[in-house]
Amino acid sequence: MILCGIAIAGFTVTVVCDIATRTLGRPWLWLQEATMTFFIYGVFAGTAAATRRNDHLYLAVLAESMSGRKRLAFEIFNRAVVLVVAFCMSWYGYLNFLDGFKSLRMPSMTPLASLYAAIPLCGVLVALFTVEQLVNGWKNGFPEKPAP
Repeated sequence: MILCGIAIAGFTVTVVCDIATRTLGRPWLWLQEATMTFFIYGVFAGTAAATRRNDHLYLAVLAESMSGRKRLAFEIFNRAVVLVVAFCMSWYGYLNFLDGFKSLRMPSMTPLASLYAAIPLCGVLVALFTVEQLVNGWKNGFPEKPAP
């Protein structure tokens, strides 16, 4: 995902600028907010990207040792668990997002909801990518090894 690269680059640039401006005795206070935003969005975009690539969230080694109906059932169970987690991220992340309008970030005075928006967005993407994997798995079978 291009969003992951943008978030990592933004995080790196804002940290370097924060260090440089503090060293020069002229800190830009908003840089810490920008750094936090890049970090949070990078983490949640990375979670969605890992789901899309079938990395990290599944018990791939265990599934690869199985075959036939047992493997199919295990693969579907894995994805069902991820779907439940994605639903929880979406629902509770949305509630957290709404609650985030009650608190403001300093010094910009932007609502914390701007950070919390990454959680339900990630949940929706994880659910979408998981459903995609389920459909492809039912149609074509689940791959023997996760895609690189």
